[in-house]
Amino acid sequence: MGLNVSNLTIARGGIKVLEGLNLSLEAGQALVLRGPNGVGKTTLLRTIAGLQPPIEGTIKADPETMVYAGHADGLKPTLTVEENLTFWASVFATSDIDAAIDAFHLDALRTRPAGALSAGQKRRLGLARLLVTGRPIWILDEPTVSLDVDAVRMFADTVRHHLGQGGSALIATHIDLGLPDAGILDVGPYRARAMNPDDFDEAFL
Repeated sequence: MGLNVSNLTIARGGIKVLEGLNLSLEAGQALVLRGPNGVGKTTLLRTIAGLQPPIEGTIKADPETMVYAGHADGLKPTLTVEENLTFWASVFATSDIDAAIDAFHLDALRTRPAGALSAGQKRRLGLARLLVTGRPIWILDEPTVSLDVDAVRMFADTVRHHLGQGGSALIATHIDLGLPDAGILDVGPYRARAMNPDDFDEAFL
């Protein structure tokens, strides 16, 4: 089960940001997206994850194989750490949350409400959700935000284990996660050309 993107053009706010982009991701592979802030990495990941349509191009992947983790942690603040993971496990029809608890060292926080966690603890819990989805293709947007050095190490170890189990990961990050044989894709060369003034008339017809 892989991911193949061909000749993709995407837009943010109706304005093209990237065009003609190609990438592929196979089982056991990680691909890291690089590029300056604002170039369109988040828009690209959201498009691949199916959260918005592309302008042109094709995305070949079974939607049921992908899970997206963006800037929001997706937590219910009144639920405990354990209850949050149990909720997401039920959404994805899985049951085991212990591996997620262990991977991100959350055992001591099991009964603490998510709303009472620090920013870094919330991020760890948000990333732990990946492990209860059972989905092989992880699409991750700046996953290490709010994480300290130890937590970044936890995350990198988790990704390496995921790859070793035949999973894959598409990650936008500026952090070197030390992933073996990870590919790098600089999206800068795919920046869309600036619109001509005449194009604006057509955009609003």
